[in-house]
Amino acid sequence: MFRKNLKKDPELFQNVSEGLKRLYRNKLFPLEDTYRFHDFHSPALEDADFDNKPMVLLVGQYSTGKTTFIRHLMEQDFPGMRIGPEPTTDSFIAVMHGEQDGVIPGNALVVDPKKPFRKLNAFGNAFLNRFMCAQMPNAVLESISIIDTPGILSGEKQRISRGYDFAAVLEWFAERVDRIILLFDAHKLDISDEFSEVIRALKNHEDKMRVVLNKADQISTQQLMRVYGALMWSLGKIINTPEVVRVYIGSFWAQPLLVPDNRKLFEAEEQDLFLDIQSLPRNAALRKLNDLIKRARLAKVQAYIISSLKKDMPSVFGKESKKKELIANLGETYHRIEKEHQISPGDFPNLAKMQELLNAQDFTKFAALKPKLLEAVEDMLANDIARLMAMVRQEEAAMPSQTVKGGAFDGVMTGPFGHGYGEGASEGIDELEWVVGRDKPTYDEIFYTLSPINGKVSGAAAKKEMLKSKLPNTVLGKIWKLADVDKDGLLDDDEFALANHLIKVKLEGHELPAALPEHLIPPSKRGSSLEA
Repeated sequence: MFRKNLKKDPELFQNVSEGLKRLYRNKLFPLEDTYRFHDFHSPALEDADFDNKPMVLLVGQYSTGKTTFIRHLMEQDFPGMRIGPEPTTDSFIAVMHGEQDGVIPGNALVVDPKKPFRKLNAFGNAFLNRFMCAQMPNAVLESISIIDTPGILSGEKQRISRGYDFAAVLEWFAERVDRIILLFDAHKLDISDEFSEVIRALKNHEDKMRVVLNKADQISTQQLMRVYGALMWSLGKIINTPEVVRVYIGSFWAQPLLVPDNRKLFEAEEQDLFLDIQSLPRNAALRKLNDLIKRARLAKVQAYIISSLKKDMPSVFGKESKKKELIANLGETYHRIEKEHQISPGDFPNLAKMQELLNAQDFTKFAALKPKLLEAVEDMLANDIARLMAMVRQEEAAMPSQTVKGGAFDGVMTGPFGHGYGEGASEGIDELEWVVGRDKPTYDEIFYTLSPINGKVSGAAAKKEMLKSKLPNTVLGKIWKLADVDKDGLLDDDEFALANHLIKVKLEGHELPAALPEHLIPPSKRGSSLEA
C-alpha cells in the first residue's frame, strides 16, 4: 500500500528527512529485520539518526591534538575536556549544542530519544561508563556536533583492558557521522596495531575520511617533506586503495608557530579543511541519502546470503555438520550469489567476520527468500531515491547559506587576516594609490615599444608581448578580458599595465579574479565614464 501511494502521489514527502524516515521504516527495515541484518552488521536506525545535525568524528593516537583541535574550532573549553601529553581523554565525548554548560553521562544519553545514540546501549556498561555528552552554547555547535574519542594506544594489553570492542564502537559512529578526521602527530608517526585495526574498521567509509598531519610547525620543511612521504606510504598500506586520501598539514591550535617557514602552506591547508567542514550542513541530506543506499545494498546481499544458507540446510538429520560445512564454504556461496544476482564483489560483507558471526546463529531459524521484501527495496532504490535526490537539490537551493559559523571559522572569513587578503589580485585592496602604478613606469617602457596609435595598442601587438609570459592562451584570454576595461578591443597604457600586473599575479601562483576588483580598475576608468 505504501508503494502504491508513492507512485500515485509524488508529493508524499514533505522534506528529505521525512522521506528518508518513511522509506527506511516501510521498505528497508522489514528486509533488515527478516534477515537478521541487525545481528550481523548494524543496529536499526531511529528517527534521531535522520534528524540529527552533521557530526564530525575525531580519531587518532594519544597526544595527536584531537581535543585541542576541537577547542581550536570552537575557541572555547568544553565540559569534561582534558588535555595533556599523556593519554588524557579516556572517554567518547559527544560535544553538542545546549542552552547551558553541562555533562550527560552515557547511561542517561542512550535513553534520550532526541539524541542519535540509543543503539549504543548494545555495547554494554563498560562502554557507557566511558561515554558522555558535553553540552554548551557555542555558535559552531549550532551547525555541527563533534565526537572526541580516546587516544589510541599500542599493545595488545591496552586493547583488552578497554572492556569493550573499541573498533566496533568506532565503526558504529563512522556509519552515522558526516566526516571522519584521522589525526597524526608529525613527531610520532608510528601507526600502532590498534590504530591500523581501527582504520581497517573504517574501510567502507573512505569517502568521509580526511587526514590531518598536526603539529607540523614543530619540524623543518625538509623533515616535513619526509614525514609527509612516510605518512602517505603508511596509509597506502593500511587503507589499501589506489586513491590517495586527502591530507591537511598544519598546526591546529591558537599558539605561535614554532617554525614559521611554512606559514602560508599551513594557512592554505587550514582554509581548505575549514571549507570542507563548513560544507557539511549543506551536504548533510545527501550524505544520509548516500548512507541509506549503501545500507540497502548490504541488506539485499544479507537477504541472499541468509536465504541461501536456509535453503541448503537439511530438514531433519545432520544439521550441525551441514552448518559447519556451509560456514567453511561461505566463499563459494558468495561467488554463486554474485553470479546469480549480478552483485559487485565489493558489496559483500567481510568473509572472515561473517563466518565468525554465523557460528553463533541457528540456521534453522533463518528465513527463506521473500521476493516481495526485495522488490520493495529495489523499488526504493530505483524510484523513491531518485525523487528524494531531486528534493535534496531543491532544499539546497532554498538554503544556500547553510554553513558552519562562529569560533575559528569566523577568524578566517573577513578582514586583513582572512585567507589571501592583500595577496595576488587582492594586493593593494586597502591602499589609496592604484597598486598597478608602482610598476607602471616599467610597463610603460614596453608599451611605447609596441608603437601605439592614438595612445592604444592593438590586440595583435599586445598578444606578442603577453605570450612571452608562456601562460596558456585560456589564461591570457581571461587576462585580456579583465584588462580591456572599456571593452574597445584595444589597450591604452593603463590597461596594458593592468594586463601585465595580472600576468604577474598568475605567475606568482595566485588565481585570477572572476571579475575585476574595484581597487584594480585604473583611476582613469573609474566613475561615471566607466558606468556609461
